[in-house]
Amino acid sequence: MTVLIAFLANVLVAVAKTIAAIVTSSASMVAEAAHSWADAGNEIFLLIADRRGARAKDALHPLGYGRAAFVWSLIAAFGIFTAGSIVSIMHGIQELEEQGPVESPLVAYLVLGVSFVLEGISFTQAMVKSRRLARERGTSTWDFVLDTSDTTLRAVFFEDAAALIGLAIAGAAIALHQITGVAAWDAVGSILVGILLGVVAIILIRRNVAFLVGTNAAPDLRARAGRALLSSPQIERVTYLHIEYVGPNRLFIVAEVDLAGDAREHDVARRLRAIERQIETNAVVETVVLSLSVADEPSLEFGETA
Repeated sequence: MTVLIAFLANVLVAVAKTIAAIVTSSASMVAEAAHSWADAGNEIFLLIADRRGARAKDALHPLGYGRAAFVWSLIAAFGIFTAGSIVSIMHGIQELEEQGPVESPLVAYLVLGVSFVLEGISFTQAMVKSRRLARERGTSTWDFVLDTSDTTLRAVFFEDAAALIGLAIAGAAIALHQITGVAAWDAVGSILVGILLGVVAIILIRRNVAFLVGTNAAPDLRARAGRALLSSPQIERVTYLHIEYVGPNRLFIVAEVDLAGDAREHDVARRLRAIERQIETNAVVETVVLSLSVADEPSLEFGETA
């Protein structure tokens, strides 16, 4: 629902900026209009990502459909943000030689001001959520946003941050155009907005590619998972642990463990299966595969600071 609201808001803002761009003939406003249309298109792909990634696992996809969210988020970052970046930069370059004044600048300032308030509200919500989750995991907000498997949260965070910076750039470019009478400032504003979008695109593309290729869980999550395994009275030690993201906040866990006692093979298999099912009741765990450790393999340590 949050993404849907953001989509509707971005469409309204994009329409307002487009009208302002036509009225003012401002290159920076054209860049901001392209920026908002890019954001609106991005929200569509994020909606698809959330819906496709939430499908339950089946026989054809035993690890679920979570990685579909990374695919659609990658398409959004590559297609929409990159397109917005190219449009803004190219239009700015074309306008560098123009000498015409910005017409009705008050319209531009009004649209930029209202847009800043709306984007600020959305960014504040994303920031508050990111800070809360970062504190829970004992990391900085910036590191959390970069490392989180929640591709929608990361996209919204960077999208809103870029929107606020872009609005400030556009407003400053139009003001400098008015103050100095040099039209090139407006064109430079368009180019800078395009560069900003390009940077955001690169960040989002790299993070989604990393999760698609397969990335291990963060050390703190690995340590928590290891301690959770050892907290079971049936598990004496862990000699191997692999944790991989198979979707936003969805984990695939493979571990080799040494069970307490010396039960028969049939009983051991049942105990392992029971432990797996118990772990899979956790909302973030998609699938768990446990096997027995070899006696001479060293135990893994999962200290509080691991």
